[in-house]
Amino acid sequence: MSGSDSDGVSLSVRAAEKRDAGRGVARIPEIARRQLGVLSGDTVVIEGESTTVAKLWPADSAVPENVVQIDADTRANAGVHVGDTVTVRTKDKSTIREAERVTLAAPPTLSEEALTAREATKKLRNRPVSVGEQIRLEGVGQEPFRVVDTDPDGDVRITSATTVRVVDRSGEPADDLVTSARGGDSSDSSTSRSSSASRDGFESEPSSGVTYEDIGGLDEELELVREMIELPLSEPELFQRLGVEPPSGVLLYGPPGTGKTLIARAVANEVDANFVTISGPEIMSKYKGESEERLREVFEAAEANAPTIIFFDEIDSIAGERDDDGDAENRIVGQLLTLMDGLDAREEVIVIGATNRVDSLDQALRRGGRFDREIQIGVPDAEGRREILEVHTRGMPLSDAVSVDAIARRTHGFVGADLDAVASEAAMAAIRDRPTDADERASWNRDPVVTKRHFDEALASVEPSAMREYVAESPNTDFSDVGGLEDAKQVLRESVEWPLTYDRLFEETNTDPPSGVLLYGPPGTGKTLLARALAGETDVNFVRVDGPEIVDRYVGESEKAIREVFERARQAAPSIVFFDEIDAITAARGESHEVTERVVSQLLTELDGMRENPNLVVLAASNRKDQIDPALLRPGRLDTHVLVGEPDQEAREKILEVHTRGKPLSDDVDIDGLAAELEGYTGADLEALVRDASMKAIREVASEYDPEEANAKADEVVVERRHLEAAREHVDG
Repeated sequence: MSGSDSDGVSLSVRAAEKRDAGRGVARIPEIARRQLGVLSGDTVVIEGESTTVAKLWPADSAVPENVVQIDADTRANAGVHVGDTVTVRTKDKSTIREAERVTLAAPPTLSEEALTAREATKKLRNRPVSVGEQIRLEGVGQEPFRVVDTDPDGDVRITSATTVRVVDRSGEPADDLVTSARGGDSSDSSTSRSSSASRDGFESEPSSGVTYEDIGGLDEELELVREMIELPLSEPELFQRLGVEPPSGVLLYGPPGTGKTLIARAVANEVDANFVTISGPEIMSKYKGESEERLREVFEAAEANAPTIIFFDEIDSIAGERDDDGDAENRIVGQLLTLMDGLDAREEVIVIGATNRVDSLDQALRRGGRFDREIQIGVPDAEGRREILEVHTRGMPLSDAVSVDAIARRTHGFVGADLDAVASEAAMAAIRDRPTDADERASWNRDPVVTKRHFDEALASVEPSAMREYVAESPNTDFSDVGGLEDAKQVLRESVEWPLTYDRLFEETNTDPPSGVLLYGPPGTGKTLLARALAGETDVNFVRVDGPEIVDRYVGESEKAIREVFERARQAAPSIVFFDEIDAITAARGESHEVTERVVSQLLTELDGMRENPNLVVLAASNRKDQIDPALLRPGRLDTHVLVGEPDQEAREKILEVHTRGKPLSDDVDIDGLAAELEGYTGADLEALVRDASMKAIREVASEYDPEEANAKADEVVVERRHLEAAREHVDG
C-alpha cells in the first residue's frame, strides 16, 4: 500500500470500544488527529507488521494521547496485538478509489441459512478495504470474511454502487449470495464477534471468534490475564533477559457466568495460540493410571504444538482437596502438579484454570510456579453491565426508547451470562410480538425492532444467577401496598435508597450510611411486609433469610451459612439482607445454646466487615427485641431501631383502603367509621377481617347457585356492612 509523504505518528494499540467491533474504524486522540491534519471519517493507514486502512474517528477525551483504538479485525490486518506500537499515516484521497466490485470469501463455518442474509452486506458501505484483509458482516455468523478480489485493484472504498460478491473458500459463488450493497446504510454498526487465523494442533478448539471487544466490564481483570499470558507467549526472550521464569499458570475464579471461559478464549485468539479445553469427565477413567496418561498426552501434545493454552474448565472437579478416601482424585492431582512443574519456560505452554469453588482446590496447586496468579472475576457493577449490554445489543435493532444505561442500572446482581439471556429473551419477545398478517409479518421480518417493552418482559423472566440460591421471587409489593407506617418508611428510605441516590452527599460530608436496621414490634404490624415493600420499591437485590433455617446441627455449618449469605450479597451489591425472626438465631450469649452463640459471633463479624461495602444493608425483624444479644444492637451493627407498633386510627384507615382496593363494596360501608371502631387491630387483623368478609359474600352466592350460574353472577357480588360485622365476630383485634 502507498502512504502519504507524512512520517505519521507512532501510537500504542489498545482494544476498541465495545460498540466499534467490526466497524473498521481507528479512534485516535485529538492531538494526534491535528498532527496528522485529517478529519473525522477520513481514511488513514495503519502500519504494523502489515499495513491496513481504516476510517478515523475521534477517541474519548479520557483516552491517553499515545493510544490508537482498533478492533480485532484491524489488529489482525495490521499484524499487531494489544500493546504493540503502530504508525498511523494519512492516506491520500486520490489513491483510494471507489470499488465497482468486491469479492469476499465466506468462512467455512457459515450455514446456508446465514448465507441468505443479503441485508448484512449493506453494513459495509463506506468501508475502506484491500485484498487479503478480514472483515465481518453483521448478523452473518461469527467468523470473518476475507477480501479475495477488488475491482479496481489496491485500496478501495465500498459505496452504495458497489456490487458485493461472496464465494466459498474454493472460489465458487455461494448460493444466493451475489448481492448489491446499493441503497445500503452506513457502516455505523457491525457484528460483535471476531476471530483469529485458523490453526493446526492437537485437538485444538476451532476458533471461537471471541476477542477483547466481546468482553465487557472486565477491563482490569483482562489486563491482569493479558500480562500473565500474552507477554510470556509473545515476548519470551524478555523474561530470559530479566532472568526470571515466565508464569506457567493463571487461576480464574468467581461466580458462574461472569466470563472466565470467555477471557481464556479471547486471550487465545488474540495471541494466535492453540487452545485446548480439558473438562473433568473426559479425563476420568475407571482404569487405574489411564486418567493420568490422558493428562500426560494433553501436555505432550501441547508442548509439540506450542504456543498452546491449556484450559481446565471447572478445574475443581479434577483437582479437589486430596484426602485418604479419594485414590483416583489424589493421583490426578499429583500428576497435574508434576506436569505443571515440568513445563519448560521455552516451550510456551500456559495453563489456565477456571472455577467457582476456589476454596475446594488442592492447596498445592495454589502456589507460585503452578498457578502463579489468582484473578477474581466478580459480578459486574453498573458500568460493567452497560459495557456487557453494549456487546450483546451491538447487532440488535433497538427502538429509540431502549436505554442501555437504564437497563444496566436495573440489573443489580446480573452477570454477563444473565445479560446475554436478557438480550436473547428480549429478541424472542419481539419475535413473539410479530404481526399475524402475512404481509405485515414479512415487512417486520425485513426491518425488525426490539422495544423497551420487550426488555421489560425479558427482565421479568430472567433472574440474576448470582442471587438464584437466595431469591425465590422478586417482591411485587411496594410502599403503596403498606398502609400507614410513614415514619418507618422514611427511615428505610434514608437507610437504603439515600446512600445509592445521594452518594455524593455522603461522600462530601464523610458520612457513613446506617449499616443495619431492626424493625421490632408486636406480631402482625407489618414488619415483614415493610421489608418486602422496600425491596420492591428499590432496584436492589433482596436476600431473605429466615432465622430458623440457618441453624444446623453440625458444627460449623450454621456459621458457614451466614458467611455464604453475606458473600453472595456482597458479590451482588447493592443488596438488602433481610433476617426475619432474627431473635431465633441471636439470643443473648450465656443464656442460649452453643450453636446460637457461634451464629451470633459470626453475625457480629460479618456486620463489622460491612463498613467496607456501603452498598450492603442488613434489615432484621423481630417481635422479641429484648431476646436479642445486646452486642448486635449497638451502633455500627443494627444501629437503627424502628418500632412498628399497632396502627392508630389514621393508619387503620390507610390499611383498610389498601385491603379493600378493587373490592365491590356496598355504599353502606364507611371505611373511616369502620377504622374508628377497630381500635387494637393490627394490619394482619385488618387484612383477615376484609378477607373473611369477602368470603362471606362469596359463600352466599356459591351456596345458592350451581358453579356455572354463580360465576355468571360474579359481577353482582357486593361486600356489605353486615359481612364486615359478621367477620368481626371471628377476627379478634
